[in-house]
Amino acid sequence: MKRIATKEAPAAIGPYSQGMITGNLVYTSGQIPVDPETGLIAGDTIETQAEQSLKNVQAVLEAGGATMDSIVKTTCFIADMGDFAAFNAVYSAYIKGAPARSCVAVKTLPKNVLVEIEAIAEIVR
Repeated sequence: MKRIATKEAPAAIGPYSQGMITGNLVYTSGQIPVDPETGLIAGDTIETQAEQSLKNVQAVLEAGGATMDSIVKTTCFIADMGDFAAFNAVYSAYIKGAPARSCVAVKTLPKNVLVEIEAIAEIVR
């Protein structure tokens, strides 16, 4: 196994890594909408936060040798299922090919953000 660390995504805010490589797969930790340049939450809408979270997922995947097109599974956590359609609009602009996915509404996310996304992707060789 190999730990992923990139400055292109926010640093872990707890005892975990941004992602891990094992075999031919990259596993990202949940990515919240923290702008890695400023350390601040990006925006206050589901669209803005989903876009930043997806950019963070992309950065971790690329640091591990995978791409958004090689995602096989995502798990998405949103604070309000009323945001499901708006979230899907942003998600589908970044993630093509309809990988497997779970999307659940949760009571609270870290830093009170609106979305958190994690992914599993195949390394591109």
